[in-house]
Amino acid sequence: MRLPRRAALGLLPLLLLLPPAPEAAKKPTPCHRCRGLVDKFNQGMVDTAKKNFGGGNTAWEEKTLSNEIRLLEILEGLCESSDFECNQMLEAQEEHLEAWWLQLKSEYPDLFEWFCVKTLKVCCSPGTYGPDCLACQGGSQRPCSGNGHCSGDGSRQGDGSCRCHMGYQGPLCTDCMDGYFSSLRNETHSICTVRTGLSDSYPPCCLSLGCWRGVGHAWIRGRNTHTQPGYSSRVWIAAFSPACDESCKTCSGLTNRDCGECEVGWVLDEGACVDVDECAAEPPPCSAAQFCKNANGSYTCEECDSSCVGCTGEGPGNCKECISGYAREHGQCADVDECSLAEKTCVRKNENCYNTPGSYVCVCPDGFEETEDACVPPAEAEATEGESPTQLPSREDL
Repeated sequence: MRLPRRAALGLLPLLLLLPPAPEAAKKPTPCHRCRGLVDKFNQGMVDTAKKNFGGGNTAWEEKTLSNEIRLLEILEGLCESSDFECNQMLEAQEEHLEAWWLQLKSEYPDLFEWFCVKTLKVCCSPGTYGPDCLACQGGSQRPCSGNGHCSGDGSRQGDGSCRCHMGYQGPLCTDCMDGYFSSLRNETHSICTVRTGLSDSYPPCCLSLGCWRGVGHAWIRGRNTHTQPGYSSRVWIAAFSPACDESCKTCSGLTNRDCGECEVGWVLDEGACVDVDECAAEPPPCSAAQFCKNANGSYTCEECDSSCVGCTGEGPGNCKECISGYAREHGQCADVDECSLAEKTCVRKNENCYNTPGSYVCVCPDGFEETEDACVPPAEAEATEGESPTQLPSREDL
């Protein structure tokens, strides 16, 4: 059954007559639009979770109408009246959303995965990319060895190559850049750490960028401009040439105030190179289903907990809102056990209730037949059908 929407769809003919809006600097991809629709649907579930949509005069009608009216309200809030592309996408895909809401959400609780990845096939699961959702370089579990971003990650675009974080290089971001050394390397992890302190060999800044001035000496691009008798180049560097601060691309001293030029990810502020907090940018660099973690010279986008509708950090304790079927408990989103609520969830006689993550199912015991009002033994069910001139409508699993 297709539900009519009262407002948004009625405006589509008018929108077709309006002059086209100026083209955005970067047109959203189909995956971006689909993710945005899902984010708004999830928010609609949160906004309508505690409303009363009753209206039927039997338990079955009450539950059916409640679900349909709630769905109608969620659909009405998905698109602004002036957002033609959103309304166009909703008009084309409304039946899919209705099917998920009324029949499939218990089996497929992740709407994004079911709708955008598996049904419309405009997005990929995290860690995969491209038309066929292939695994990113380094594997879908830890793309780019956890040290970079995969091109096209989560979309049907890109080539799966790695854009390494600061300090890393190579096709899988496992090698260290100049100025960094490998502090850990095994079969699963590679960690590069910036060089600091004294060294008994030429630090990378001396080889390519120049080192800071020492007492009585000035080193420029690895050449001593004032070599005293008895000092070898190697001994002089060991005594006077630490590496530049990690915030510096070039430097004349040890600190972030001695940078000649700031590294990528740092910016000059009151005479010092300071880290850019990409997570504070507007709009945020991560999607609504992710949270941003700032790092020196860079940032990463991490997935929110599956119980969250938006989040500020890792785990169910940092959810902005809880998805349907979850509620705040001891400061975090926890599954609601619908089967233990004071108000009985499964209302048919003899019916068993089973809690599931974010939902529940009502099932007749083994050996019982399912009717509209009760779970009854087979012989009793046959007698009931024989007495009734009209067969009751089949109960939908909502």
